[in-house]
Amino acid sequence: MPTHVLTPDGREYGLMDEALRKEIATRHRADVELMQLRYGIFDQASVSAIALGTIRSIAREVGHDLDVRRFRPNVLIDTTGGQPFEEDHWVGKILEFGSEGMGPAISVTMQDKRCVMINLDPDTAEANAEVMKTVIRMNDNYAGVYGTVVKTGELRVGQVVRLRA
Repeated sequence: MPTHVLTPDGREYGLMDEALRKEIATRHRADVELMQLRYGIFDQASVSAIALGTIRSIAREVGHDLDVRRFRPNVLIDTTGGQPFEEDHWVGKILEFGSEGMGPAISVTMQDKRCVMINLDPDTAEANAEVMKTVIRMNDNYAGVYGTVVKTGELRVGQVVRLRA
């Protein structure tokens, strides 16, 4: 996770720096308070990725298909192995998309610890607690990973994805 913030005018501040709070308050034209939360219903990094094999495996255990939107990924990856929770082994590595060395890339920073939002059907908002219970049972409540962009570029359906150290 980032420990600093780079402002639009190029100044860098520590995440909880009082000068950063003042800078944001000035730009916002109102007083602000900075908080660091350990838990919540928000994403903890700029990119969320999950493998299709993980979702399919959870769905099998739950006993019915699960809409991918329950997991709110920015990137959905269909791996050749199709094994559940392959993403756990991506932490600390780089996902590269498209032509080797030419496309965008994401540094995988941490596993995605799931919240109750995965219990909600995205069309009906009907809750099914078995979804999260299954993820807890299968993989200690982790499904997918978070990452940060290290190289910008265009993502497209069907692009080759490579994992490198």
